[in-house]
Amino acid sequence: MKITEVETFVVDAGWRPWQFVAVRTDEGLTGYGECSDGRNPYAVVGAVADFEPMLLGRDAGPVEAIYWDLYRVARQSPGGIAAKAIAGIELALWDLKGKALGVPVHALFGGPTREHQRVYWSHCGSSRALNHELIGTPPIDSYEAFTRLGEEVVARGFTALKTNVVIPGTPARRYGFGFGGGPTDQNVPVEILGAIERQLAAFSEGVGPELEIALDLHFHYKPEAAAKICRVAEQFTMLWVEIDMYEPDGLREIKDGTTVPITSGENLYGIRDYRPYFDARSMDNVMIDIPWNGFARSRDVALLAESHELNVAPHNYYSHLATHIALHFCATVPNVRIMEVDIDDVPWKDDLTGGPLTFEDGGLAIPEAAGWGVDLDEAVARAHVWAPGRGPGYTAARR
Repeated sequence: MKITEVETFVVDAGWRPWQFVAVRTDEGLTGYGECSDGRNPYAVVGAVADFEPMLLGRDAGPVEAIYWDLYRVARQSPGGIAAKAIAGIELALWDLKGKALGVPVHALFGGPTREHQRVYWSHCGSSRALNHELIGTPPIDSYEAFTRLGEEVVARGFTALKTNVVIPGTPARRYGFGFGGGPTDQNVPVEILGAIERQLAAFSEGVGPELEIALDLHFHYKPEAAAKICRVAEQFTMLWVEIDMYEPDGLREIKDGTTVPITSGENLYGIRDYRPYFDARSMDNVMIDIPWNGFARSRDVALLAESHELNVAPHNYYSHLATHIALHFCATVPNVRIMEVDIDDVPWKDDLTGGPLTFEDGGLAIPEAAGWGVDLDEAVARAHVWAPGRGPGYTAARR
């Protein structure tokens, strides 16, 4: 099964782009991978194009050999754009291998370890704050809107949600400057601490005492500020507070100073990046971005986490293809805390992979079809192209 073509797609997903890789073969099979990046989409697919000469004419079967050949070419710049491009290719190759053998990808790794995976409603309120008209949902124009949304989460059968720091209003805004726009100091003003408390209280009123709430702080705060926010969160039923930080000891200081579980890691690549955090006991739960790490390397991180008695959580705010990939990942490891999925999204999201997800008992069934179990509808992808030069969806004006 020789590789004959590599094609990429940059899809306009409303307020951020998704990137996909299609690897085609001389036997008529196509494998699909996702390597979505919200800020440098054409850089990622450009890197895929740079790797294409190394792929054409090769046997698609030995996925690990191909991965390490690509890695060695890019090893002077590990992580970042190159890692995402390699991940997209590697994921497409696993899809091909599963399809060629007629088995789901998780079976290639000894799965499934489970038949059902619990998920949480991610960006709950955050997506509506900036894009409610596109999504077709009520605006986040008051703290009572969080309460009503919490009631909706419960009514739809979910047992956990994750939100960001959102200031309701007309329009609402997301607070934080870790991704550009505003000051670089990463402090938390007193009024924002109060706003976070009101937001978590409003959600808690809607969801009740048993549903767990996660709060994602991204890169927005220094350790001192993040610690203050964690202390505010301690009064609520928290799944975790999520903090991105390139300082294992600083993250450990936050973790030691709070009773709220700390989750981190979505920004890291491979066991070399994760190992210092594990050695420092910096986090309670380990976030792994599979479209940025690839499937096999994500499993490496998960199994290293298992050796440190840590559970993992797939980072997954992408398309349904990435959701299926994450489900296969969960079905091959023994230490999953919970899995992320976005519920509020562009109205044509389901069309991109042939239909909606089916949620049951607050989770999703592990796919049983060959490969990832879904294909990319290339016609839909081509109908929604992210315009080159449009820039990131997370602009200063919207914060």
